[in-house]
Amino acid sequence: MNEQPSHTIHFGTIRDETGRIVDEVLVSLFIAPRSYTGENVVEISCHGSNYILEEVIRLFIRAGVRQAQPGEFTLRAFLNGRMDLSQAEAVADLIASASSEAHKLAIAQLRGGVSDEIKRLRQELLDFASLIELELDFSEEDVEFADRTQLHHLIDRIQTLIKALLDSFQLGNAIRQGVSTVIAGRPNAGKSTLLNALLNEERAIVSEIAGTTRDTIEELLNIQGIQFRIIDTAGIREAHDTIEALGVERTLEKVRQSAVLVYVFDVVKTSPEQVRHDLAQLIHSDLKVLVVANKMDLNPYTQFEHYFEGAGIREQGLGEGIRGAGSTIFPS
Repeated sequence: MNEQPSHTIHFGTIRDETGRIVDEVLVSLFIAPRSYTGENVVEISCHGSNYILEEVIRLFIRAGVRQAQPGEFTLRAFLNGRMDLSQAEAVADLIASASSEAHKLAIAQLRGGVSDEIKRLRQELLDFASLIELELDFSEEDVEFADRTQLHHLIDRIQTLIKALLDSFQLGNAIRQGVSTVIAGRPNAGKSTLLNALLNEERAIVSEIAGTTRDTIEELLNIQGIQFRIIDTAGIREAHDTIEALGVERTLEKVRQSAVLVYVFDVVKTSPEQVRHDLAQLIHSDLKVLVVANKMDLNPYTQFEHYFEGAGIREQGLGEGIRGAGSTIFPS
């Protein structure tokens, strides 16, 4: 390999033990340390036939090559100093990215934005520690090498960076894994209808029979580059059998684990007291809440103030297309 220059591509054939041509291929050479892993790497580009790919892999395995473990190339790159842990994590996030925002976040982390900032602060800390040690060596001379004001500024910058990293964790985690969004409410409030409308397909069974949804239904929805994990749940009420009781308990558990709650209620059948009772039961700290009033066309005189006056919840009208369906929304 070392007889050929790095980053070159060569055309040739791959033959099995009998001399039979398996495929015509392109072979790319990457000489250490100028490769992804920092080691000598050969990449073979075959024609896109499953048969050819399997034949080439079996041929190499018979010759003593083994298949790489999941993530092994990134592990080797980390061990050889080609990337740090933050960048290695970004590789996994990049592969798993399912939205434009998740992809953008992974690319930024892979390019070392966070790592570079931490490295700069670490170097400044080491430099300042050296000055402090120098002062200790000359303590009897009453000489001051380190600027205390500079140290205070450095500590402030480190604290600011750490706070920014902590604050960004929730956002980054939501972008990577999707925002957990639970649709909850009483039976027949319109939860499954809302899910189907959001997905634009008949994903959940809709029926006038209360308690149709016994288990949670989870689907992904991409809104402006952000993945939302929409979870339709069983209606909240006093259960009439063991299975329904398990469904209600699972609903409450999903709400406790969620970042966003979409509470749907029927303005014809649900009183303001019942709405407030349900929300008091469901809302927890750091939970974002959207209260959706359904079937407004059947009770058009319903007012926002009837339910939430003085409760710290504001009204927000929906677009005409949704409003025409007989719903309005009150974000808390």
